[in-house]
Amino acid sequence: MSNSADRDYYGGKENPYEAIKVIEAWELGFNLGTVVKYICRLGKKDSPPIEDLQKAAWYLNREIENRNQEERVCE
Repeated sequence: MSNSADRDYYGGKENPYEAIKVIEAWELGFNLGTVVKYICRLGKKDSPPIEDLQKAAWYLNREIENRNQEERVCE
């Protein structure tokens, strides 16, 4: 079975800095992990690089909003 995480644009499974390995090692969670994923594949797919940057920014902004909400709840 082919796994999309093994694709070269995510670093390749032989690379110690493959996106999924970094995401799991640093325990980034979904939003920040997705940011790393889009940054890692930047310019390596057929889509324009700006699309990956916009997607990464969307997930980063979502993480910021979530953390801001958590801080307000804790106050």
